[in-house]
Order: sequence, then C-alpha cells, then structure tokens
Amino acid sequence: MTGLLADFAAAEVLAPADVHVARRLGRLGREDAEAVLLAAALAVRAVRLGATCLELERMRDVVVDEESEVDVSALPWPALGTVVDGLRRSPLVIGSPLGELRPLRLVDTDAGPLLYLDRYWRQEQAVRDLLDDRALVPPPVDVAEVGARLATLFPDAVAPDRQRIAVALAATRWTTVLAGGPGTGKTTTVARVLALLKRPGLRVALAAPTGKAAARLQESVREQAGSLGLPELSAMTLHRLLGWRPDSRTRFRHDATNRLPYDVVVVDETSMVSLTMMARLLEALRPDARLVLVGDPDQLTSVDAGAVLADLVARPVTGAADPTLDALVGADLTAADDPKEAALTAKERERLGNGIVRLSRGRRFGGAIATLAVAVREGDADLTWSLLNAGEEEVSLVGPGELDGLVDDVRASSLALTEAAAAGDVDEALRRLEAHKLLCAHRRGRFGVSEWARRAAEWAGAPAYADEWYAGQPLLVTKNDHEAKVYNGDTGVVVARDGALLAAFGRGSTPVLMHPGRLSDVQTVYAMTIHRSQGSQYDAVSVLLPETASALLTRELLYTAITRARRHVRVIGTEESVRAAVGRQVLRASGLRRIVTPV
Repeated sequence: MTGLLADFAAAEVLAPADVHVARRLGRLGREDAEAVLLAAALAVRAVRLGATCLELERMRDVVVDEESEVDVSALPWPALGTVVDGLRRSPLVIGSPLGELRPLRLVDTDAGPLLYLDRYWRQEQAVRDLLDDRALVPPPVDVAEVGARLATLFPDAVAPDRQRIAVALAATRWTTVLAGGPGTGKTTTVARVLALLKRPGLRVALAAPTGKAAARLQESVREQAGSLGLPELSAMTLHRLLGWRPDSRTRFRHDATNRLPYDVVVVDETSMVSLTMMARLLEALRPDARLVLVGDPDQLTSVDAGAVLADLVARPVTGAADPTLDALVGADLTAADDPKEAALTAKERERLGNGIVRLSRGRRFGGAIATLAVAVREGDADLTWSLLNAGEEEVSLVGPGELDGLVDDVRASSLALTEAAAAGDVDEALRRLEAHKLLCAHRRGRFGVSEWARRAAEWAGAPAYADEWYAGQPLLVTKNDHEAKVYNGDTGVVVARDGALLAAFGRGSTPVLMHPGRLSDVQTVYAMTIHRSQGSQYDAVSVLLPETASALLTRELLYTAITRARRHVRVIGTEESVRAAVGRQVLRASGLRRIVTPV
C-alpha cells in the first residue's frame, strides 16, 4: 500500500480498519482521489473515537498514541480546499450513474463542512427532525390545575426554584431535558414531574442505559412514591424498554411501526446514551408521549458514537418564550439570586425554549468536593490546583509514589466487605461495596485498571490466582445478560448464604441473588475505569491520573471521577497531569449543535 493512506497508517493516525473501509468504499464507488479516501478514512476514525462526523476544518487536530513520537503536523496533509472540492464532486458523496450508493455525506454548517458516514447522518437527522416535530404543538395545559399542583408540590419554595421550573417545563412540553451535576436533585425532580402529571391510567416508563443506573433511578423514585402518591414504578434498561432483539444490535421490537405504549418516558444518565440509541428511542415514542431526558452533560459521554445530551444542551435555540410557562413560574424566571439558588441567566431563559433546564443547587455533597467539581467543569486550572492543595478534609492530592493512604483504604474497605459477605449479610455487603473505589483512566498500561486492580487485590489479600468464587469477591458485569437480569456495568459481590456462595447485585430494596456460575460475562473488580463508574456513587474514590500525554486525560474525565465521591476524593497525580486534565476538553464533532444547511 502506498500514498496518503499508507503514510497516515504508518504514523498510526489511522488504524487498519479505517484504511480498509476507505479503500473498500473507493473500490465500490470508483473513487481513487487520495484526498477523498483520506477524508473517508478519517471519518471512519472519528466514529471509532466517538464522534458522529469529521469536522473538515479541524481534521489535522488528531491525537496519536501517548507513546508515539510521530509529529502529526509534519504529515502530508492535503489542503482543506482540495479535500472539500474533491468530496463535492466525489461519487461517494453525490452518487454516480452506476448506482445510488452514497456512503458519505458532506454537510455545510455555520461551523464549516462536516463529513459523515451515511448511517450517522441519517441517525442525527432523525434526532433533529423528531425533536423539532415534537416541539411544533405543545401539550394542552390547564394553567389553574397545574398551578395548584405546583403549589402543593412546592409549598415552601423560594424563587428562583429550578426544580419548580423543571416540573412546570415538563408539563408544558412533550420533550424536556433536565440537566445537572450529581446531587442537584434530578431524580427528586423527576418524582415531582410524575406527581404533577399523575392521572388514572397514566403509563410511565423509567429507563437508563445500564442496569445499575436503572436500579438507582427506581430506588430514588420509590423512596418518594409514598409521600407523592405515586404507584410503585419499576425501571429498566433502554435495551429492555425498546425490546431487545437477539438478531440485531441496533434494531428493536419497538420502532416507528410499533410504538412504545407509554404516556411518559423518563431516561436517566442520558449522557451515556449514544446517537444510535437516541434515534431508536425517539422513533419508537408516540408523538403525544412526554419524554424527560435526565443527566449531566459535563460527564464523560457514551462509549459509542455521539454526545447527545451535551449536544442537546448546546443546540441552537429554535423555540420561543412560552407564555404558559411564564404564567406558571414567571416569578422563578425573573427572580434574583437566592442564597441557596442562582438566578437564571439570559442564556438559560433562552434555552427553556428548547425544553432545557439545568439544576445547580448541590444536595448530595457540598463543601470542597462541590467547589472542586465546579472549578474543573469551568476549566479553572489555577483554582483546581489551589483547592487540591488547600488541606480540606473532603479533598486530597498525593503524588504517584505516595500510596499509603490508598493502600489503607483498599484494605479497610475490602476487610469490611469480606466480613459482611462471609456473614451472609447481603444488604451490608452491598453497602460496603460502595465504601471506596479506585478509578483509572486506562484499561491497560502503567496507569491502567489491569495493573492497579492486581495491586489492589494484593493489598486486599485476595487469592492470587482464584479459579473459584470466594466470599467478598467484588464483581463487574461486562455484558448485558437479559436472562439473568444483570446488565453491563452492574457491580455486585459474592456472599455466603446457607452454605452456598451467591452473587448479589443491588436492585433497590430487593437485591438480585444468583449462583455466580450463571454469570457468563463478569470479572473481579478491585479497580475500574472512570468511564465504567458513571452512574455509581461511592463514599470515597481514589483517582489515578495518567501522564499528560494521555489522550484520555480530559476535563470530563476528571469531573466524572470527582463527582463519584460522596465524602472524600483522593487525586493521585502531578501538577502537570491535573492542569492538563482541566485544560483539555473532549471534542466530539456533531452537527446537532450546529446550524445545518439542508442537504
């Protein structure tokens, strides 16, 4: 192989799969222009790394492996004009007399041209069109009745009350995006949304991307059900909601021809939802069903292509001010700052037109953890470094060689876990499972889970080469198992019960118990990636930061890790790694947050 594809493959900018797909498309479409084939390969690479498209004006902003010594800027990059002109006349984009095959889509936006693989363009366009359609005609609202219910749900509210705004917003729109960091009361607000919409026969679905996140949503809503007069609702994974099909990874039983039967669908942890899954969900919703998307747009995004929640929050505002919403909560919209709640900014009031509201008041944790999370989220490296070194009880910073505190925490939490598991106390064992967690950015290498899980297991006194289950063994499910009712991301523990060993997984007040031999895809977890930790909370976390060259070291990664902790967060790293993390954002190209010229 020679030419541009060979040069970029040799520099490890392109993976073999990127090159293979681009060459195959070239043969099928009879396209041999090197600049076009390079752009196609880079578009494949972009999807592989989580974007939905390639921003052509930023195609040179690629990151190679942290160990690589290649100077990316020295590669033979074609001129942008050459690439764009080639694509505009390429049969891969415009088709040819030989057939209508158009595997690539070139889309003009206010931020420059974007290059898509056709599948992802269609999915993104479906999300855009379906959301726009759902916003055309608002649901009917009895202002007097809804106002009375709001007064009952928020009897002591002081303006501005963002939770009250969010509940009123959900009453006035078919689609609502409820954003906010951990502990800002998102699921509390969801329960009040359901209480406001409550009526005889109302069909409600609670869902989340993972089983663990679904269990937490279910538990939180059920805790408030009695006081709000709600029925006992169950939550499920999005795969189960849409109807998992064994013959397809991206198609489900419920779709545009077989709609979901629910009147209200709530999706928690939406930051982990991929573009493909969001498109399938919107296609399956009835036009008159309310959709409430809940999550933190500043967290790490889906492992698959897309950063849908962040895109929706940043999307251009197309809706106008809603007089019905103003009639319900006008005092909240115009109120000044309260000691416990910030006033809405002009931008936030504008985004209400897109059905978006962000909760800001922290209720789960405060003090140094909350302040540190905000500093990281806002990209303030100086303040972040200062807070880490301030000597606060909730936050600590240690160097890569200062591991005594980490070792003590691993040993203490593992000992307590093992004692509860050996005694057969399932609830206590599951509680102890959340006492402390070691989080890593990478799966492999010096800073990876594989290396640090081995160390942590040694500190915990776990069997070195365990080929049998043992009480106190922490577990991580790595693949959905619908028959066993455990899902990718679920964490559990092996417990001793009645002379046998069982795997226990938290499901609200009723844990799931089964013989561990039934688990087909599970691993022992003394450490986990930060990505895997999303949707979970621990009393304390220790965060191992990689060196500054790591492409995974980003603001979203550090923010996600910090906000897993309820009481204490320990950052293990250097000043350079901390500043690099805060200063580097995940940039997933997408057209959802752009003004797109019709194709």
